[in-house]
Amino acid sequence: MEEIIDRVDLHLLDILQSDARMPVVELSKRVNLSPTPCTMRMKRLEQNGVILGYHARLAPAALGQGLMVFVTVKLQSTSEATLKKFNAAVKPVRQILECHMVGGGFDYLIKIRVRDMNEYREILGGVIGTLPMVESTHSYFVMEDVKDSTRLPIGKSK
Repeated sequence: MEEIIDRVDLHLLDILQSDARMPVVELSKRVNLSPTPCTMRMKRLEQNGVILGYHARLAPAALGQGLMVFVTVKLQSTSEATLKKFNAAVKPVRQILECHMVGGGFDYLIKIRVRDMNEYREILGGVIGTLPMVESTHSYFVMEDVKDSTRLPIGKSK
């Protein structure tokens, strides 16, 4: 049975996206509940996989990870075995923050965060470029973060 998410849950989730460290007492006031039902809703949303975790958002440049690169990857074949091998090869690479299989003119879109161009070249040449199933790659270097959000568009629009 699919769990129904009501407007109170959505309000709760919207607030948590802004401040996941908000004390439950304050959060419960903001969603017009007492602390116990608010906590129970949060636990239910966690158990049902709606809330996946709570994270600190870090400043990449402050930690020496100032270069972000998006890489498109086209494979020679998209057989199930090839896809599994590619997925297994990129998952352990810490600098690869995201890897998405996509439809269109290429097969994967990868988001990489590194110190500098040398570290990027190590990832491209030492990991991605060495995989025998990779036909081609194209790299796109981020010059400016115009919008960088992890918030899902729930609650109020804009």
